[in-house]
Formats: sequence, structure tokens, C-alpha cells
Amino acid sequence: MNLALKTCQAMHDGQLPPMVSESPREVARAEWLYNAVESLLRGVDVKFQRRWNQARAVTVADLALAVDEHVNNRLADCKVNSPALGWLLLSADGRADKNAVAELIGPSDHPFGKLGEIAQALLEPLADDALIAQAEDNEL
Repeated sequence: MNLALKTCQAMHDGQLPPMVSESPREVARAEWLYNAVESLLRGVDVKFQRRWNQARAVTVADLALAVDEHVNNRLADCKVNSPALGWLLLSADGRADKNAVAELIGPSDHPFGKLGEIAQALLEPLADDALIAQAEDNEL
């Protein structure tokens, strides 16, 4: 039994991961999302408009509200283990305590950190329409 298990494990370990196929559309979508997240985090609203449709946007105010909700949820779920909010408010003279911010916002593997992750969640539903709007603008 042990030999069979070791054989199966060796076969499983020897398998290559599935091929990653990134179409030009996927690459363009990822690039748009990256740039849009970066703009939002720099304090610039992300706006676009498709032909014959209303303009769509994610504003910095939308991001601030989403961050506020995220932090409130972390506080309510007792995921903050220090007086991070207190320290942040005490340092509100322009020199925010980075440790307090990190504690409040939580960990992330996103290239722009947790704020980037939250911004991307706001922008993700708009990415396909934004790419269509870009293509329409390029046709003009």
C-alpha cells in the first residue's frame, strides 16, 4: 500500500502545471486594470465612455468608501490586534503611522498592496467595457 501511495505521489509531483495561454485580450485587460488601479491610488478618477452609452467611472471617493467598509469589517471581525485606529488618528497631522495603516488594512499579495486589491475589485467589472471604449476611440 505504501509503495502504491509513493508511486502515485511521484507521478502527481512529476506532472507539469497546465499551460498558461494569455490571449491579446487577456493581456490588454490585465494592463488596463493595472494602469487603472495605479491611477486610482494616485488620486485620479478612472472614467471611460462607450459610444451611445453613459460615461462610467470609479472615483477616488468610491475607493475611499470601499476602504472604509473594508477596515470597518476588519475591526468588527476583531482582525485588528492593536490600537491601530487610535495611532492613525493620533498621527493625523500628515505623518500617518505606516504600521497602524498596515494593521487596519490587512495583508495582501497584490502589487499595490491591499489598497490596490480593493481598487481592482471596484474596477474589475468595468474592464471589458473599458477595453471596448478604447477600441471605439481608436477607430475615430
